[in-house]
Amino acid sequence: MSRGRTVRSSPPGVREAGRPGRARLRDLVAASDPGLLRLAAGLRTVGAIALTLAVLGLLGAQVPHLVAGAIAAMVATFAIREKQRARQAVTLALGLPVALAAVTLAALLRSHVVVGDLVFVALIFCAVYGRRYGDRGTALGMIGFQVYFASLFVGATVSVLPQLYGTLVVAFLASAVARFALVPETPTGMLDRLRDAFRARLAQLVATQLELLDAAGPEEVEKALEHVRDGTARLHETALMIQGRLEEGTADEAMARLVQRRVADAEVAAERLGLLLLTARSAERADTLTLHLPGAPVPRAGTLPVRDRATDTVRRDLEALRLLVLRPVSTQPGTGLSHVRNRLLGYRDEENLPTAPPAVQDVFRGIGEAARAVLGLRIALDGPQDESDDSPATTRSREELDAEDAAIDAGEEPAQEEPAGLRRPTTRAAVQVAVGSSLAMVGGELLSSQRWYWAVLTCWIVFINTASTGEILVKGYRRLLGTVLGVVAGVGLAGLVGHHTWTAFAVVLVCVFLMFYTAPLSYTLMSFFVTAALGVLYTLLHTYSLSVLVLRVEETALGAACGVLAAALVLPVRTDRRTNDLLVEVLDRLADVTETAVDQLSGGPPAELLDKARDLDQALADLRAATRPLTHPVTPLRARRDTARYVVALLETCAYHARSLAATAELLPTHPSIAADPRLRGAGRRILRNIGATAAHVADARSTDEVETGPSIAALLESAVPGSPRFGRVTDRVLRHLQRLDEGVVGLARPLRVPVARPKG
Repeated sequence: MSRGRTVRSSPPGVREAGRPGRARLRDLVAASDPGLLRLAAGLRTVGAIALTLAVLGLLGAQVPHLVAGAIAAMVATFAIREKQRARQAVTLALGLPVALAAVTLAALLRSHVVVGDLVFVALIFCAVYGRRYGDRGTALGMIGFQVYFASLFVGATVSVLPQLYGTLVVAFLASAVARFALVPETPTGMLDRLRDAFRARLAQLVATQLELLDAAGPEEVEKALEHVRDGTARLHETALMIQGRLEEGTADEAMARLVQRRVADAEVAAERLGLLLLTARSAERADTLTLHLPGAPVPRAGTLPVRDRATDTVRRDLEALRLLVLRPVSTQPGTGLSHVRNRLLGYRDEENLPTAPPAVQDVFRGIGEAARAVLGLRIALDGPQDESDDSPATTRSREELDAEDAAIDAGEEPAQEEPAGLRRPTTRAAVQVAVGSSLAMVGGELLSSQRWYWAVLTCWIVFINTASTGEILVKGYRRLLGTVLGVVAGVGLAGLVGHHTWTAFAVVLVCVFLMFYTAPLSYTLMSFFVTAALGVLYTLLHTYSLSVLVLRVEETALGAACGVLAAALVLPVRTDRRTNDLLVEVLDRLADVTETAVDQLSGGPPAELLDKARDLDQALADLRAATRPLTHPVTPLRARRDTARYVVALLETCAYHARSLAATAELLPTHPSIAADPRLRGAGRRILRNIGATAAHVADARSTDEVETGPSIAALLESAVPGSPRFGRVTDRVLRHLQRLDEGVVGLARPLRVPVARPKG
């Protein structure tokens, strides 16, 4: 297409109306539940429980055994988190003797209170300490603890041990059937679903960018920008989930790295497109931080949304890009989507850009790069496609992708040394939870000699997947809130089902499904459904009363308090210390990615950037999770909350630019417009020094290192080659990312209170 030429509208075949309703629903579900992980977990657990109840019901089991079987089937299903089916089967087989030993101990020690309590504390310690042995150790520890707890719940005695043994065998067999037959999960199938989710979320992000383009008033822009932020975060979340399953879900390491590269390319291209649209709406270049910081000032209106030919074409092409993400190009030659793909890829050539202001032309370039990323993703996921309708621009893009694929080299990640002794997180957590459980045991006995174990259960649970006192406090608060609300629901449900056994179990199954489906979204909701289900189970065991449910709230509050107390006094890990450690880790990873990318862009030897970028993303995800206690809505330290949000947003911005530099560096051998420039090495030194100074100050407030400021990165290069062309040896994109990264790193100095040196001269 020549400059300024009017492009005809897309053929009907690419319009949304052409997509079947089932396909749209599938995309919606895939985007809301990536990989269908929550749906599969809920169905698998409910299936195991239902099958257990059906078999035990046919065998004429009593209600306490039905309850014990349901709990055992639930824990045997959800405790196992390994990805390989063979390892899942081994862990499930090992879990049965662990469960039998746990129920035996509970029954034998029922009348020996002191010894039983000591054994329970020892079991709790071992269960948490077992996490150091990976997913299998975690699963076996959880099975041992939960089955011991279930034995206390149903009042297991020595006389009924044979029946309980049979119940556990049935429960574990039902769990195996549900896992491997009813709701099977294979690494390949899971990865396929996650890739579908990535496509769906990528399409949703493009849709929100189109919404941003069309937004008119300030309120509409604010709302649309928030949708773009959410879509960007959700896409990144899915990319991280894919990275965690590539090794098991692909045929070999080369394929894993290929998919990882294409996913990263698509993510970077989509985020860059959003930034270009935001810039086109503004009177000046938009700050990348706006895409990551909730509540950031909305750029004032500028070029868009003026209704002219160029912006109408942008609207059409964004919609075409969204459909291109969702729908494969047909194998039939001459289809509309193939022509759409060719047109969008044509924007990568300067002569095909429509006449428009520079900022709008940048949007077209961004659409072209996003289309190239979608093409690469499609080839990596679906294999080679028909090339008969390719335009010259599409052919060049394919050649670049092929050259990049051929350059993929599998590397090994160096093993990291782990802390030992009480500095090891699993050992420290085991000691803390053992002390907290002991306190909960004593306090729980004072509240109720019959149901003290609820306090112990809460203390145990608040330590799961937590690593600091603040995280434990927030989790305890959420569990208590969910329990209080669940008690109210439990009263109503218990009144409805009465003593109708199978109706009650049906309600329990619904609650269990909702518990697992909502667990990743809200811990409060999960606790709500657990407590509601328990109200029904109490009814079945003929122990239901309002006082029992109130006691449950009291025991929950006590258990949460004991957990927080133990975390605060026994080998404590303060939230500040943990966030500082993780912040240093993020800065180190950021420096590693930046240094390697800049070195390669400066003419250094090729290096493996994919793993370094993935490590940066994972470190940032860990930091984001650790700061949740600081950013919780109920925190009284509002200034501290705002600071934490700002720092994380700045780091997300820096990570985006570092990923973009890494992606550009990997294009170096094949991209015609990118060539090595030795001057970049010098331009990147200040960024690396500033990252190091910031990390040193976070690690030790007494550090005397200072952050340096000076001329812009672009100015450092312009002095050497005045009047260099827009796409010369070093592209504007590289300079822009370096400049934004430099600004982001310097911007960290103020909230982290790092001293800033005065510019020299």
